[in-house]
Formats: sequence, C-alpha cells, structure tokens
Amino acid sequence: MIASVAGFFTGLSLIIAIGAQNAYVLRLGLMRHHVFAVVLFCAVSDALLIIAGVAGLGAVIQQLPLLLEVFRYAGAAYLTWFGIAAIRRAMNPKTLEAQGESFPLVKTLATMAALTWLNPHVYLDTVILLGSIGNQFVPNQWWFAAGAVVASFVWFFSLGYGAKLLSKYMSSVRFWQVLDAAIALVMFSIALTLLFGSL
Repeated sequence: MIASVAGFFTGLSLIIAIGAQNAYVLRLGLMRHHVFAVVLFCAVSDALLIIAGVAGLGAVIQQLPLLLEVFRYAGAAYLTWFGIAAIRRAMNPKTLEAQGESFPLVKTLATMAALTWLNPHVYLDTVILLGSIGNQFVPNQWWFAAGAVVASFVWFFSLGYGAKLLSKYMSSVRFWQVLDAAIALVMFSIALTLLFGSL
C-alpha cells in the first residue's frame, strides 16, 4: 500500500509540469478533438514506460548514451517545428476561427506519438528515475509501478476532459492567440533545453 501511494505521487509530480505533451493534450481538450483516444494514448504510453523502467530498461538506457543523443536532436527539431506551427496559428485569425474543423485521428496520434516518444526527458524521468525509485521498494516495486500508472491515467484524463471548463473562452480569437503563443513558448523552451541543457 505504501509503495503504491508513493508511486502515485511520484508519478504525478513528474508528469504534472507543463511540457510539450501536456500542452498538446490541453489544446485538443479545448477543441474537443479525439480527446478519449489522445488521453488514452498518453496514459498507455506512460504506463509502458513506467513498467519498462521498473523491469530494468532504465539500466540498459544508461549504458546507451548515443540513443539519448539521437532522441535529443530529433526531439528538439520536432519541437521547433511544432512551435513554429503554433506561432503561425497565433498570427492567423482565420485559422483560429475554424477551430471546429476536425483533424484526422491518425495525424493527431502521430503528432502525440512524436511529442511523447521523441522526448529524451521521458526516458530520463519515467524510465530511469521512476524505475530506479520503484526498485527501492522491492519486493513491492510493482505496487509502486501500479500507483504511478494510475497517476498517469488520472492526470491525462483530468487534463483532457477538464479542459472543457475553459470552453467558454473558445469563441475568442484572442484566447487562441494567447494559448498558441504560450504553447510555442513551451515548445521552444524545451527545444533549447534539449539542445543546450545537460541531460
């Protein structure tokens, strides 16, 4: 029981920060586009990474620094591109007025997959860090993992469906301009951190 509670709050503390993945989930939640599929994808991805970390993949990744370097530059490039797209949306009111248009599910999930799996911090935080902490609870490490997995599901479903609380602002072009500018800032900040920060 103690291990699962520790896993829940440790997992929640690592995913609650506003990052590229959370910003995109929030935007889709506000637009009400493929919310269930997106939040389920994020939660399941997180669950797989947590399980892999507790199972020992974190130790393997630490022995392959080149792999993290590949994710570093691929992730930075993708985040930069995504940030530029957000800036273009913020500067184009016509695009913002057409928020009711639906995006294909495959394209939406492909974007989410890139934001999730190309981020080297997901491997450092979720696989290596959570995996290391979880294995301090042997023989209850899988209860720790279960708690962290539950935290991921709670967070992503709350973020995706809780976004509708802001839906009254959706008709405002200014709201979307500010949101997209903030998303661009997050994307550029993370990209710069990946390029010039230490992993």
